[in-house]
Formats: sequence, structure tokens, C-alpha cells
Amino acid sequence: MQHLYILTGASRGLGLGIARQLLAPGNVLLCIARHRNDELDTLVANTSHCALEQWTADLGDGGATVAMRLRDWLSRLEGNDFASVTLINNAAVLPRIAPLTDASRDDITSVLRVGLEAPLQLSAAFLDATANWTGARRVLNISSGNGRRAMASQSLYSAAKAGMDHYSRCVALEEAARSNGARICSLAPGIIDTDMQTHLRGADASAFPDHARFVEYHSSGQLLGIDAAAERVLRYLARPDFGDNPVGDVRDPLPA
Repeated sequence: MQHLYILTGASRGLGLGIARQLLAPGNVLLCIARHRNDELDTLVANTSHCALEQWTADLGDGGATVAMRLRDWLSRLEGNDFASVTLINNAAVLPRIAPLTDASRDDITSVLRVGLEAPLQLSAAFLDATANWTGARRVLNISSGNGRRAMASQSLYSAAKAGMDHYSRCVALEEAARSNGARICSLAPGIIDTDMQTHLRGADASAFPDHARFVEYHSSGQLLGIDAAAERVLRYLARPDFGDNPVGDVRDPLPA
């Protein structure tokens, strides 16, 4: 039996690292991103017994259009063919690092639509379309420590991630009451060497009080490479206790 994965933001960064590792025999991978990634096409051409589909889509509309397409696509599949089905909400927007008073209307709209509304729309479509599937059902939301620790000049990104954390808690309660309810976790992936870290280090220190902290992460070698970070995320996804805690961290120890 096959395992089906749906991954947003798969064309670069952590999403690309996750996609590369999911291109393995027995997996079916649907990637959703603004741009198609040719590297993934090349990898799948050299990997037997693995299927890849890439949709180019902008989640800037809040994901409503893609969610409708996803619901229809899933409804046409034979759910019993899959041992598991997993939605990974990874896409996000990096906003300008500045106080809320300096945020434009477009800044606010873009960050919240891609980082919070789109995961809600996609999760709703995914959970509904797979409700009667017999295999394991999982939703993995890629969160951030920024959603759990307040920082000045980070209100937009942090609000999106905090909202992702809390909606995951709510959905976990809903799914626990259902037959074969989905397991959901909003996961902090650790400190990763991505565009986000470059973005934070390049911020105006006078407007971003935590600037020195992110410079130190880089200079002291604390940043994890993308492939290593993706491996840790997928290892967490495969844990037997995945979803027991709907808000987790890749560094959480396994229960005794």
C-alpha cells in the first residue's frame, strides 16, 4: 500500500528538503507552491516506484481556490489504496520586520492569508475529503518558536504561527471524537538555516531588539541545515505518539 503526502511551500527551503526526502518508493507526493521545482522532477525520474505531482498556485488568496481543487482531487482517489495520508502545511510569507504601526495593509493581508487562512482552508478540505478513508490520517503544521515567544517587530508572522498552534489544538479535540479521526500537530522545526534566518539577520537592529540573538545563532553555528532539519521533521511525523500533543517541537523527547 502507498502513502500519500500533500506538501505546501515545496519549491525551496525546508519544504524542498521535506519533498526531497519524501520522494521514496511507495510514496505519492503532491507539491503545492508558487513555482515548479525542476530538481524534484529530476529526482523522481531517477526514483522507481514513486509518484510526484506539482501544482503551481499562489496561496495569497487565502488558499480557498486550492482547497476546492484539493477536495475535488482527493474525492476522485480510492482512499483504501493508501496506508496513510498526510497534509503538511509548510508555506509562509516573510514579512517586513518592523513594528505593527509600520505594517501596510498588504503586509498584514499577505502574511495572514498564506500563513494562517490557507492552512485552515486546506486542512478543512483535507479532513472532509478523507473522512471515510481507512488509513492513518495526519495533519502536520510547520509552526515556529516565533509563535510561542513574543518579539517586537514580529507581530504578523508570530500571530500567524500562534493562530496555527491554537487551531491545531481545536482540531485535535474535534478529530478525537470521530471514528478514525486525524492526528494533528503544529510543530516547531528548530533553528534552521533558511531564508527566514537571513531575513532576520538582515533586519534593522534599531527596529528589531532581538537582532543580536539571530546573528549569534549564525555566527556560533547553531543553525541546522535544511536536509537535516527535514529529516528531524519527518522523524517526528513518524513517531507513534504523533498528535498526542497538538503543539510540539522537534526537540521533544519520546515518552518514557
